[in-house]
Amino acid sequence: MSEELYFELAKVLDTLPNGFPATESGVEIKLLKRIFRPEDTKLFCDLKLNFETAQQISDRTGRPLEGLEKHLNEMSQRGQIFGVDLGDVKLFKMVPWAIGIYELQFSHMDREMAEMCDEYMQIWSDQFFRRKPQLMRVIPIEKEIKNKQQALHYEQVSNIIENSQSRAVFDCICKKEKRLLGHGCDKPLEICTGYAPVPGIFDNSSRYRSISKDEAYALLNKAEEAGLVHLTWNMENGHYFICNCCGCCCHVLEAINKLGINASDVINSSYYAEINPDECAACGTCKDERCQVGAIKEGEDAYHIVREKCIGCGLCVTTCPSEAITLIRKDPVDIVPPPRDEMDWYEKRADELGVDISKYK
Repeated sequence: MSEELYFELAKVLDTLPNGFPATESGVEIKLLKRIFRPEDTKLFCDLKLNFETAQQISDRTGRPLEGLEKHLNEMSQRGQIFGVDLGDVKLFKMVPWAIGIYELQFSHMDREMAEMCDEYMQIWSDQFFRRKPQLMRVIPIEKEIKNKQQALHYEQVSNIIENSQSRAVFDCICKKEKRLLGHGCDKPLEICTGYAPVPGIFDNSSRYRSISKDEAYALLNKAEEAGLVHLTWNMENGHYFICNCCGCCCHVLEAINKLGINASDVINSSYYAEINPDECAACGTCKDERCQVGAIKEGEDAYHIVREKCIGCGLCVTTCPSEAITLIRKDPVDIVPPPRDEMDWYEKRADELGVDISKYK
């Protein structure tokens, strides 16, 4: 009977727009068994993609209210669902495999789980990153956006920080997984940041370290110095995280580097870099130390950008000793506006896949 519960959970996760495809090895079921207790699976399937209180979940599903909030809190702590404690009220919602359950395992990840995730993410990524809208969008290094280019609010990292009331930092799940597997990098591990519109959300958290606004800016500067790409959810409003990613560990950038999926299919971006060959000193810093997606090639006298591979992060611009590189805003016809918010993203993705998510809204 418990085996059937996990297959039902997998079916629900695969119905969500992010997908949860089956594998021949069954590693996805092994992962679910590792993360979920049998009694958690049915409750997960009763949740929605929008926040609800325990009372609302009880009223809607007919589940007894007694003990329900305790169970939901346990599931939130285990990284199975997303929970928010507002002090006088607690809210809960289901999350897809990624962005969601996978990322919430950063405090539970060990070598065994890392091996399973590494195996499964190759299958998951191959089906996921070939569809639109893209999961992530690049937030370019803000100082490299020229004033005349009229950056929109969702293209500015400062907008996410300034409009938040709570901020936190936590370990990058991708870097942690790769390190456990023995082939990580030396980039900073505690480098991904979360944001919330309510004060104090992260103050008593066992999983997140609460930080100030100044610390958030300092962490992003640290990420830029380390050559990490700022990525956030591909939507206009409601951003609640900034991942700082390297091409060797990040599963998103890995889809470009290892799976060979077109950069524009994987990541939404409004910018690209351009090298002036007359000013390029051919030092190779941009190619060898900064670009995370192999978008820079060496020519006879100068380096050049492979436009279709460039994600417009601006990392190459900041360290060019001859100031030969510029971040350019794409032509309006080449810019794809992101979905309005999280639910709009889910709906557009569901339309692309031909799945009905009305049950989970």
